[in-house]
Amino acid sequence: MSKPHSPSCARNRDPILQVLRGLLADRRRVLEIGSGSGEHAAYFAAALPHLIWQSSDRAENLPGIRAWLDEVALSNTPAPLEFDVTGRWPQQSFDAVFSANTLHIMAWTEVQQLFARLPTISTEDTRLIIYGPFNDHGRYSSDSNAAFDQWLQARGAQMAIRDAEAVDALASQVGFSLTDDIAMPANNRCRVWRRGTG
Repeated sequence: MSKPHSPSCARNRDPILQVLRGLLADRRRVLEIGSGSGEHAAYFAAALPHLIWQSSDRAENLPGIRAWLDEVALSNTPAPLEFDVTGRWPQQSFDAVFSANTLHIMAWTEVQQLFARLPTISTEDTRLIIYGPFNDHGRYSSDSNAAFDQWLQARGAQMAIRDAEAVDALASQVGFSLTDDIAMPANNRCRVWRRGTG
Protein backbone atom coordinates (compact mmCIF):
# COMPACT_ATOMS: atom_id res chain seq x y z
CA MET A 1 0.00 0.00 0.00
CA SER A 2 1.07 3.61 -0.46
CA LYS A 3 2.03 5.26 2.81
CA PRO A 4 -0.30 7.95 4.16
CA HIS A 5 1.13 11.44 4.44
CA SER A 6 0.20 14.23 6.84
CA PRO A 7 1.49 17.69 5.81
CA SER A 8 1.32 18.84 9.43
CA CYS A 9 3.66 16.01 10.49
CA ALA A 10 6.30 17.18 8.05
CA ARG A 11 5.98 20.74 9.37
CA ASN A 12 5.97 20.03 13.09
CA ARG A 13 8.19 16.97 13.54
CA ASP A 14 11.49 18.80 14.00
CA PRO A 15 10.24 21.34 16.57
CA ILE A 16 8.53 18.52 18.48
CA LEU A 17 11.65 16.34 18.32
CA GLN A 18 13.72 19.16 19.80
CA VAL A 19 11.39 19.17 22.81
CA LEU A 20 11.21 15.38 23.08
CA ARG A 21 15.00 14.98 23.16
CA GLY A 22 15.09 16.66 26.56
CA LEU A 23 11.83 15.36 27.98
CA LEU A 24 12.43 11.73 27.02
CA ALA A 25 16.17 11.47 27.68
CA ASP A 26 15.59 9.43 30.85
CA ARG A 27 12.55 7.46 29.59
CA ARG A 28 12.44 3.88 28.27
CA ARG A 29 8.98 3.07 26.92
CA VAL A 30 6.69 5.56 25.18
CA LEU A 31 3.07 4.99 24.21
CA GLU A 32 1.99 7.27 21.36
CA ILE A 33 -1.78 7.68 21.47
CA GLY A 34 -3.33 8.46 18.11
CA SER A 35 -0.35 7.79 15.83
CA GLY A 36 -2.37 8.78 12.75
CA SER A 37 -0.35 8.36 9.58
CA GLY A 38 2.58 6.79 11.46
CA GLU A 39 5.07 9.41 10.31
CA HIS A 40 5.79 10.71 13.80
CA ALA A 41 6.40 7.19 15.12
CA ALA A 42 8.91 6.41 12.38
CA TYR A 43 10.71 9.74 12.69
CA PHE A 44 10.90 9.99 16.46
CA ALA A 45 11.84 6.33 16.99
CA ALA A 46 14.72 6.72 14.53
CA ALA A 47 15.95 9.87 16.27
CA LEU A 48 15.51 8.45 19.80
CA PRO A 49 16.88 4.90 19.57
CA HIS A 50 17.09 4.47 23.36
CA LEU A 51 13.28 4.38 23.49
CA ILE A 52 10.79 1.65 22.72
CA TRP A 53 8.25 3.67 20.72
CA GLN A 54 4.84 2.01 20.86
CA SER A 55 2.46 3.47 18.31
CA SER A 56 -1.31 3.04 18.58
CA ASP A 57 -4.52 4.10 16.89
CA ARG A 58 -7.92 2.93 15.79
CA ALA A 59 -8.03 -0.12 13.53
CA GLU A 60 -8.56 1.81 10.30
CA ASN A 61 -5.24 3.66 10.73
CA LEU A 62 -3.06 0.66 11.54
CA PRO A 63 -2.20 -0.37 7.94
CA GLY A 64 -0.74 3.08 7.22
CA ILE A 65 1.26 3.06 10.46
CA ARG A 66 2.59 -0.42 9.63
CA ALA A 67 3.67 0.81 6.18
CA TRP A 68 5.81 3.56 7.73
CA LEU A 69 7.28 1.26 10.38
CA ASP A 70 8.02 -1.47 7.83
CA GLU A 71 9.89 1.02 5.66
CA VAL A 72 12.18 2.25 8.45
CA ALA A 73 12.56 -1.29 9.89
CA LEU A 74 13.70 -0.17 13.35
CA SER A 75 14.30 -2.50 16.28
CA ASN A 76 12.59 -0.13 18.75
CA THR A 77 9.16 0.04 17.08
CA PRO A 78 6.84 -2.84 18.03
CA ALA A 79 3.78 -3.47 15.87
CA PRO A 80 1.18 -0.74 16.37
CA LEU A 81 -1.56 -1.43 18.87
CA GLU A 82 -5.24 -1.19 18.05
CA PHE A 83 -6.38 1.31 20.64
CA ASP A 84 -9.44 3.46 21.23
CA VAL A 85 -9.63 5.29 24.55
CA THR A 86 -13.25 4.12 24.95
CA GLY A 87 -12.30 0.46 24.49
CA ARG A 88 -9.69 -1.94 25.76
CA TRP A 89 -6.47 -0.37 27.01
CA PRO A 90 -2.94 -1.80 26.67
CA GLN A 91 -1.77 -4.20 29.36
CA GLN A 92 1.79 -2.81 29.49
CA SER A 93 3.09 0.11 31.55
CA PHE A 94 4.86 3.10 30.02
CA ASP A 95 7.05 5.75 31.62
CA ALA A 96 6.06 8.26 28.92
CA VAL A 97 2.89 8.93 26.93
CA PHE A 98 2.86 11.20 23.86
CA SER A 99 -0.02 12.42 21.76
CA ALA A 100 -0.13 15.03 18.99
CA ASN A 101 -3.19 16.82 17.62
CA THR A 102 -5.72 14.49 19.21
CA LEU A 103 -7.57 16.29 22.02
CA HIS A 104 -9.37 18.66 19.66
CA ILE A 105 -10.50 15.73 17.46
CA MET A 106 -11.82 13.62 20.33
CA ALA A 107 -15.13 14.32 22.03
CA TRP A 108 -14.75 15.85 25.48
CA THR A 109 -16.11 12.66 27.05
CA GLU A 110 -13.29 10.78 25.30
CA VAL A 111 -10.72 13.26 26.60
CA GLN A 112 -12.11 12.64 30.08
CA GLN A 113 -11.80 8.88 29.62
CA LEU A 114 -8.24 9.25 28.34
CA PHE A 115 -7.12 11.00 31.51
CA ALA A 116 -9.23 8.89 33.86
CA ARG A 117 -7.58 5.69 32.63
CA LEU A 118 -4.02 6.95 32.32
CA PRO A 119 -3.01 5.47 35.70
CA THR A 120 -3.72 1.96 34.36
CA ILE A 121 -0.77 2.22 31.94
CA SER A 122 1.48 4.48 33.99
CA THR A 123 4.54 3.97 36.15
CA GLU A 124 5.01 5.98 39.34
CA ASP A 125 6.63 8.88 37.45
CA THR A 126 5.17 8.67 33.93
CA ARG A 127 5.61 11.83 31.88
CA LEU A 128 2.67 12.86 29.68
CA ILE A 129 3.35 15.10 26.67
CA ILE A 130 0.51 16.49 24.57
CA TYR A 131 1.11 18.64 21.49
CA GLY A 132 -1.52 20.80 19.85
CA PRO A 133 -3.54 24.01 20.19
CA PHE A 134 -4.98 25.02 23.55
CA ASN A 135 -7.19 27.84 24.72
CA ASP A 136 -6.26 29.90 27.79
CA HIS A 137 -9.12 30.45 30.24
CA GLY A 138 -11.57 29.96 27.39
CA ARG A 139 -9.87 32.46 25.08
CA TYR A 140 -8.24 31.69 21.75
CA SER A 141 -4.50 32.27 21.64
CA SER A 142 -4.65 33.59 18.07
CA ASP A 143 -7.02 34.47 15.23
CA SER A 144 -5.79 31.40 13.35
CA ASN A 145 -6.76 29.13 16.24
CA ALA A 146 -10.20 30.74 16.36
CA ALA A 147 -10.64 30.04 12.64
CA PHE A 148 -9.34 26.50 13.12
CA ASP A 149 -11.84 25.89 15.92
CA GLN A 150 -14.70 27.06 13.71
CA TRP A 151 -13.51 24.68 10.99
CA LEU A 152 -13.34 21.81 13.49
CA GLN A 153 -16.87 22.39 14.77
CA ALA A 154 -18.18 22.55 11.21
CA ARG A 155 -16.71 19.06 10.69
CA GLY A 156 -18.14 17.60 13.88
CA ALA A 157 -19.94 19.06 16.86
CA GLN A 158 -17.76 17.04 19.25
CA MET A 159 -14.53 18.65 18.00
CA ALA A 160 -13.07 21.76 19.62
CA ILE A 161 -9.83 23.26 20.86
CA ARG A 162 -9.63 22.36 24.55
CA ASP A 163 -9.15 24.78 27.41
CA ALA A 164 -5.74 24.27 29.04
CA GLU A 165 -7.08 24.70 32.56
CA ALA A 166 -9.83 22.13 32.02
CA VAL A 167 -7.26 19.60 30.77
CA ASP A 168 -4.98 20.41 33.72
CA ALA A 169 -7.87 19.64 36.06
CA LEU A 170 -8.37 16.22 34.47
CA ALA A 171 -4.66 15.49 34.87
CA SER A 172 -4.65 16.62 38.49
CA GLN A 173 -7.56 14.32 39.33
CA VAL A 174 -5.40 11.28 38.44
CA GLY A 175 -2.18 12.47 40.08
CA PHE A 176 -0.46 14.23 37.17
CA SER A 177 0.94 17.75 37.70
CA LEU A 178 1.82 20.25 34.99
CA THR A 179 5.59 20.66 34.72
CA ASP A 180 6.06 22.45 31.37
CA ASP A 181 4.04 24.52 28.92
CA ILE A 182 6.21 25.05 25.87
CA ALA A 183 5.28 27.44 23.05
CA MET A 184 5.56 25.81 19.62
CA PRO A 185 5.27 27.11 16.05
CA ALA A 186 1.89 27.91 14.51
CA ASN A 187 0.29 28.75 17.87
CA ASN A 188 0.60 25.21 19.21
CA ARG A 189 1.97 24.09 22.57
CA CYS A 190 3.65 21.11 24.17
CA ARG A 191 2.07 20.69 27.58
CA VAL A 192 3.81 18.28 29.92
CA TRP A 193 2.55 16.61 33.08
CA ARG A 194 4.29 14.17 35.39
CA ARG A 195 2.72 11.62 37.68
CA GLY A 196 3.54 11.84 41.35
CA THR A 197 4.91 15.39 41.37
CA GLY A 198 1.95 17.09 42.98
